[in-house]
Amino acid sequence: MKNQRRKFIQMGAMLGVGAAFMPLQFCAAPKKEGEVAVGEAVAKSKLESFGIQLYSVKEDMATDAQATMRALAGYGYKQLEGFDGGKGILWGMQPAEFKSLMSETGTSMVASHANVFENLDAQAAQAAEVGIKYLICPWIGAQKSLDDYKKIADQFNQMGETLKSHGLRFAYHNHDYSFVPQEGALGQDILMDNTDPALVDFEMDIYWVHVAGINPAEYLAKYPGRFRLCHVKDAEAGTGDPHERGVLLGAGEIPYADLIKQSKDMGMEYFIVEQERFPTGTPMEAAEANAKYLSALEY
Repeated sequence: MKNQRRKFIQMGAMLGVGAAFMPLQFCAAPKKEGEVAVGEAVAKSKLESFGIQLYSVKEDMATDAQATMRALAGYGYKQLEGFDGGKGILWGMQPAEFKSLMSETGTSMVASHANVFENLDAQAAQAAEVGIKYLICPWIGAQKSLDDYKKIADQFNQMGETLKSHGLRFAYHNHDYSFVPQEGALGQDILMDNTDPALVDFEMDIYWVHVAGINPAEYLAKYPGRFRLCHVKDAEAGTGDPHERGVLLGAGEIPYADLIKQSKDMGMEYFIVEQERFPTGTPMEAAEANAKYLSALEY
């Protein structure tokens, strides 16, 4: 009995010594979102907030913009990205009315696509009044030469100066055309290399980069910190008409769990759903399904 008791005491002492020399990181608690203690299972993160480009539900917006935005907030969208649907970037609302709606729904209009080539000062003043952070050029079309892209880049710098004077940021949203090789280079590279990072940000449409045959993660790594916003939409596997490959998030081949983590490491701040093709269901049903996907997605 005494021998058993002696062995028990010796074992307890050994365990105590082992614990004393155990590396502290095995006991340390995670300190940041997504950070885990060594020796524990890797913890996953989720997006705290994400948005939707209102063009995804443009018919509903045209019918009743306020009811549509309330419904989107109910699906879990905390951020909205607008577009000029013919009623201006505030959809016919006065600034006070617009701000009241954002407060009521717990959402914010972080950006709006706009015709930045006309009345930019007036649009910027209106956007600033309601707290919009970005006005975004959504389209320039395929340019005939790389020099034409350079001229566009010069215009973007000027637009960035204008918006800066109003406390806003300028950004450009890509399609696939700027990722098509031209004269041995990419038009998108010309835009990136010839715009001032202090004045011009970019919104990566991940779908259009992907269907153009470019790896989105690799391109983000090539220009870290330049893409602050992105459009999140999925592409069905395979090849074919790029305009006909859009599917609901999670139903395609774009690895969003990896991409979200990688892009956040490269300075991405805003993740904005956009759906332009609806294989099944209505646009609002697609918006709800995409919100559920992003709410549950772990990265």
